[in-house]
Amino acid sequence: MASTVVIHSNVIAPPTPTSWEPVGATGAKISDRKKVLKHHPDKKAGSGNTNDDALFKCIQKAFEVLSNPEKRRQFDSVDPYYLDIEMNPPDPSQISASPEAFFKLMAPVFEMEARFSKVKPHVPLGSPDATKDEVERFYDFWYNFDSWRSFEYRDKEVNEGSDSRDDKRYTEKKNKNERARLKKEDTARVRGLVDMTMAADPRIKRIKQEEKAAREAKKKGAATGKGKQAPVSKAEEAAKKAEEERLQKEAEEAAKAEAKKAKAAAANAAKKARRAARAAEEGAGPSQGQ
Repeated sequence: MASTVVIHSNVIAPPTPTSWEPVGATGAKISDRKKVLKHHPDKKAGSGNTNDDALFKCIQKAFEVLSNPEKRRQFDSVDPYYLDIEMNPPDPSQISASPEAFFKLMAPVFEMEARFSKVKPHVPLGSPDATKDEVERFYDFWYNFDSWRSFEYRDKEVNEGSDSRDDKRYTEKKNKNERARLKKEDTARVRGLVDMTMAADPRIKRIKQEEKAAREAKKKGAATGKGKQAPVSKAEEAAKKAEEERLQKEAEEAAKAEAKKAKAAAANAAKKARRAARAAEEGAGPSQGQ
């Protein structure tokens, strides 16, 4: 079924490698009108060329597919023209040859894959001098790529002439499982492209080198700054020690003064006590003589 429709679609709108976006309904209508006018059986009547009749039916079938948004998406998902390109992506040795080769080969790959993106606009590969934020944004988008691609166009039809519900249910179940398998394979294929791109991306190597150089410069600056501050720290330590010694000396002198003062007070008290005792003795003497 898909191969037949490829012939149909190419009759109306042959794919062009310079643009990955499918032809819209308006473009299909214009192209179809031109083809109809050229190959309509009435214009070819009497020519005896039966191939024109077959081609006209082919044009009608192609327009039926391309003018219906849902059928067009189903067809675009399995368009053999693009499938051939998908099956032959650049290999790691090719994209690692040089930064120029990397961007020349991989940028078109992601532009082609972006036609299936649900999120618009998509994030392109970018330029060689992209910032770290721009590079991270690209890989974040593609590692979380949300694709509308589906594979209904490869569904198998129920056996012709069969009216069995069991046959229909069985065929529908097989088609559903096959669609899920193809979707899973396609998701893994895109993930593999992103992995290969990241492994060879010259911007990541450049960013790592810049970050390493910045860390080393910061480390070197910290070591230099520490060396300049060392004499200041020793001076502060010496000043602190001198201050402690001064305070200790003042405390010792104050303690000595207090001790001296206490000693003098004790001496005065003893002197007063002796005077009082002497006076008491002198007063008691005359009384005893009488």
